[in-house]
Amino acid sequence: MKATEDTVEMPELEKAGFPIHTPEYFNFGYDVVDKWAEKDRNKLAMIWTNQQGEEKRYTFHDLRRLSNQAANLLLKYGVTQGSRVMLMLPRLPEWWIFALALTKLGAIYCPSPTLLTPADLRYRLNFGRFSVAITDTENAEKFDEVFEDCPLLQTRVLVDGSRPEWVSYPDALHNSVATLSPHAVKAAFPIRTKATESMLQLFTSGTSKYPKLVTHTHAYALAHRITGELWHGLTHNDLHITVSDTGWGKNLWGNFFGQWSVGACVLIYDIRGKFHADELLPLLEKYEVTSFCAPPTIYRMLTLNDLSRFDLRALKHCTTAGEPIQTETIRLWKEGTGLTIREAYGQTETVCMIGTFTWVKPVPGSMGHASPGWDIEIHDEEGNPLPDGEDGRIAINLKNGRPDGLFEGYFSNEEENKACFQNGYYYTGDRARRDKDGYFWYIGRSDDIIKSSGYRIGPSEVEEVLVKHPAVFEAGVVGAPDPLRGMRIKAYIVLKPGFEPTETLVKELQKFVKSQTAPYKYPREIEFINQMPKTFSGKIKHDVLRASAESGMPFVLKEEHKH
Repeated sequence: MKATEDTVEMPELEKAGFPIHTPEYFNFGYDVVDKWAEKDRNKLAMIWTNQQGEEKRYTFHDLRRLSNQAANLLLKYGVTQGSRVMLMLPRLPEWWIFALALTKLGAIYCPSPTLLTPADLRYRLNFGRFSVAITDTENAEKFDEVFEDCPLLQTRVLVDGSRPEWVSYPDALHNSVATLSPHAVKAAFPIRTKATESMLQLFTSGTSKYPKLVTHTHAYALAHRITGELWHGLTHNDLHITVSDTGWGKNLWGNFFGQWSVGACVLIYDIRGKFHADELLPLLEKYEVTSFCAPPTIYRMLTLNDLSRFDLRALKHCTTAGEPIQTETIRLWKEGTGLTIREAYGQTETVCMIGTFTWVKPVPGSMGHASPGWDIEIHDEEGNPLPDGEDGRIAINLKNGRPDGLFEGYFSNEEENKACFQNGYYYTGDRARRDKDGYFWYIGRSDDIIKSSGYRIGPSEVEEVLVKHPAVFEAGVVGAPDPLRGMRIKAYIVLKPGFEPTETLVKELQKFVKSQTAPYKYPREIEFINQMPKTFSGKIKHDVLRASAESGMPFVLKEEHKH
C-alpha cells in the first residue's frame, strides 16, 4: 500500500529558530538527551534490531542513565575534557551510549568504520594522537595487533566482554554499580563545554596519500537540526531510519544529532555479514517507519522489487544524499510508494547545507536550495562569483560569520586548510551550478575522489595498496560509471616484466586489495595497459584515465601523454 505525500508550507524559520545560533555553552548530552529524559521519562529514543530479529528499546531516560554510567567508567581510567578517543563499534546500542558519555565528558572522539584494517588503524591512531580506543570483541584483535606501534594509546575498552589488559564495560557494570552512578557524571569539576570547543573528529578520504581528519565543535550537533527537522521533516512523533555504518559522518547526520534534537525516535538495524537491500522493505513495514534515508545505491536496489507488496502508508519522507541519484530511480520509487525522494548536499565537513527541504518542490536531479544561515555562491577558478546558470566551485561565504555546523578545519594539516579556506570563503572541492530559481545542480568533484555506493574513496588509497603487489609496476585508479553504485572503482595497471595479464591475476589483485585495506575499496574492474599517462612532472593523469573509463573503450595512450 502506498504512502501519501504531504504538502508542507515553508515554515516561519525565524520563529522556529533558524538560522541556528548556538548558545555560548552547549553540550548535546546534557542539553538535548538529558532534557528529553527530564521532560518525558517514557519517551522512546531508539529501537534496535538485527538480522536475527532480536530487539531492544531505549528511552531517553535509559540513555541518560547508561551514558552517565559509561562516563563514570571512563573517568576512572583518566578520560576527561580534551581526551582523544577512537570509537570503533558496529551498530550496537553501546555506540550511542559511549558517544553520549564522551560528549558529556568533553572528550574528543573519532567514530571509525569497523571495516578498517590494522594498517588503517595504526596510521589513524598515531596521526590522531588517540590515547583511548573503544571497540567490541569482534574488532579487538586489530587494536592488539598495532598496540605496540601506537605509543600514545594507553587504554582499551571492550563493550561486550572481557579481554586481558582491556577495560571491560560489562564487568564494570556488574561489579562496580556503586561507583558507576547512573544519576550524574562524577567529574572532579563541573563539565561545561563551550559550543566552540572541539567535540569530534572524522577521517575523510582525500586526493593525498592519507585521509584527512575533520574536526567539529559542539555546535555541530545542534546545527544538525537543519538535517533532521528541515530536510528529513521530523517531529517528536516520528520514527526515522538512516542506512549508514557508525564510522561515517552519515550516521551522525541520520541516526543521532538532528533526530534526537527534535525528539524523534531512531530505528537502528544492526547489519553483520551479508546485507541484502530487500531486508529493509519488511523493516519499514513492520515498524511503520515515517522517515527513511538511504544512499542512491540502496534505492536502486529496492526499486527492483514489487514495492506495492509492502504496506508503507506510515512513510512520509524519503531522502538521499552522498552521490547523485538517477531520475529513473526517483520515478520508480514514486510509482511504487507514492513518495518523491528528496535530495540534499553536504560533506563530512558540514551539516546539510543544500537540501530539498519539506517545503521545496522536488526537481529531479537538483540538490535543492541553500540551507538557512548558509550563504552559498558559485565561483570561477579565480574566486569570482558566477551568475546563475554557470558551472563553478561551490563556495561558502564566511565574511559575515561562520555558519554553525561548518568544521573547524583539518587536524594537523595546514596545507589543506589553506587550500579550502581562502579570502573569506570555504571551498568544498565540489562543482555545481545554481539556476534562477535558487536550485543547485551538482556537477562533480573538483579533484579525483570516487563516490561509490555512498563511500568517498581517494584513488591514492587504492593505488598505494596495488603497487605493493609483486606483479604491479604502476597503478592508476579512477571511478567508472556504474548503474547500481553510481561509480565503481576501476584500476589501470602497468605490470612488471615477467608478468602476464590474466583473469587469474585480476582476481588475485582484487583479493590482495581486500586483504590490505577496507573491502569496499577494492577495484571491481582492472585493465592492464602498457604505459601510464603522465604529466611533465611525472604525475599520473587521472583525467585521461577517467575519460577512458567513462567511454567504456579500451585505453589508448596518445602521444601527448607519453612523459
